[in-house]
Amino acid sequence: MKWNRYMLKQIVDVARGMTPADLCIRNCRVVNVFSGRIETHDLAIHKGFFVGWGSYEGRLSWDAEGLYACPGFVDGHIHIESTLLNPIEFSRAVVPHGTSTVIADPHEIANVLGLDGIRYFLESTMNVPMDIFFNLPSCVPASHLETSGAQLTAVDLYSLIPHEKLLGLAEMMNVPGVLCNSEEVADKILLFQDHILDGHAPKLSGTGLNAYLAVGIGSDHECTSRDEAEEKLAKGMTIMIREGSQSKDMEALLPIVNSHTWRQCMFVSDDRHPDDLHQNGHMDSIVNKAMDLGMDPVLALTLATWTPCRYFRLSRRGAIAPGYLADFSLSPALHPWSPRHVFRRGVEVARNGKLLTAPDRDERLEIPKSPMCITRTDPMDLRVTPLPGLLRTIGVQEGTLLTQKLLFTPRIEGGFVTADLDRDILKLVVYNRYVPDRRPSVGFVHGIGLKEGAIATTVAHDSHNLIATGTSDAAILHVVRALMEAGGGMATGSESGSIDVLPLPIAGLMSREPLERVVDALSILRKRVSAMGSSLHNPFMALSFLALPVIPELKLTDLGLVDVSLFSLVSLFESP
Repeated sequence: MKWNRYMLKQIVDVARGMTPADLCIRNCRVVNVFSGRIETHDLAIHKGFFVGWGSYEGRLSWDAEGLYACPGFVDGHIHIESTLLNPIEFSRAVVPHGTSTVIADPHEIANVLGLDGIRYFLESTMNVPMDIFFNLPSCVPASHLETSGAQLTAVDLYSLIPHEKLLGLAEMMNVPGVLCNSEEVADKILLFQDHILDGHAPKLSGTGLNAYLAVGIGSDHECTSRDEAEEKLAKGMTIMIREGSQSKDMEALLPIVNSHTWRQCMFVSDDRHPDDLHQNGHMDSIVNKAMDLGMDPVLALTLATWTPCRYFRLSRRGAIAPGYLADFSLSPALHPWSPRHVFRRGVEVARNGKLLTAPDRDERLEIPKSPMCITRTDPMDLRVTPLPGLLRTIGVQEGTLLTQKLLFTPRIEGGFVTADLDRDILKLVVYNRYVPDRRPSVGFVHGIGLKEGAIATTVAHDSHNLIATGTSDAAILHVVRALMEAGGGMATGSESGSIDVLPLPIAGLMSREPLERVVDALSILRKRVSAMGSSLHNPFMALSFLALPVIPELKLTDLGLVDVSLFSLVSLFESP
């Protein structure tokens, strides 16, 4: 929002108390992110901005009756696609929780649809009751070890840079490309050298980290240990403390925040499922957990407001002070923060957990389709012939995207390697959904816990091919065929009979349905998976990251089994 000379005069006159403000909110206890204190003030708001506090008159006057006022929450790193919601429903889910701004990375939809997917997001977020900014995806595809639906070069991204919603380049996952000075990676870094460069460097340290930072990359959301985060902080990195539906790093990382480092820290959600949003909230739940773990409440709120705005160069945001946008929420208590009223640009947009006005739906907006080019579901394709050595198996761990490399003696029946339910070893398959007549890749996974049936999803980071796991080949093929028919989504079922499906027709990633229907459908799926034996908190999200070959240790893509430490494809069998 830019001012002209007339508006500038209005702002000055109101701030000086010469003319009434549009709105005066009296008797509120303000969270001051600059002083670190709670201060009782009357707030004057004019033309969507705070103009001051003190003795003001307002055309409208509103008594907060001692409610606490906090700047609007800012999520510095999120993939909207992971909520399974289209942008309108996403805003309806998070705005009532006090979120006013998010910085999204659309690399999920970009890996499926390329520039068309990014343009869909840019257009569909124009009229929502919050600010959605974007960093352009740096890795489409995420690596050479998988097949995505698109490839985006620096030349492709260049055309989008002038857009007002774009801030910079999103998480640079291709760490080897940076360190080896890959021409393709270098082109993107040079293109965005005057913009924000976000990082993605799990476990990177030493001289490798030095080189990664030397090119201008400024942040990381992949720290999972205090030692890792402290080295990155000491070298100038901004640490995004992630607390999502799958990756929960706050408890390990909170000790890094102190009087010297807090300016380099922020809270982010990264990936958050719709049921988590619906039941627990968004950034409000993250700051409340930080308070529960002992963090000073004002500091916790600052890491979800002021510090992300500073890092992303979002001026006039993230604070309640003269000249700042009047995006804020009011809560009856400091801890827990529970937004009762949410304001955007000085206008109340949500009250008691509900939007006051439904977001406009642009009927002219073209909804992108979901590629589904799988043409073969031959049971013979799922057979694995044993070779000498131990079976490399992906080990799933609750609460993290990191997997383990496990070695097992394979179970063999009829001359082929099969699932072994006694040891919780299931078959894992990935179907390429962009190129016809491709055989699936096949591997094995430990930690899913199914005792019967199978689950499948087209939300499979980052290329979003179709990934499935199950106790038998027949069960896997049954759910795979159901998703093919649905055009993408999530599914679970047994070898025969009914299949429960959550259709995700927008690129195979997002629903067209309202939040509540998506949550209900996902609840049905999760209950059935639990009944089939899995004890994972979020089995579909755990499954969705098993194809991501940039997070250690083992992953399975459509091209085969990946050892991330080697950044290469490896055999299913490790030689003795």
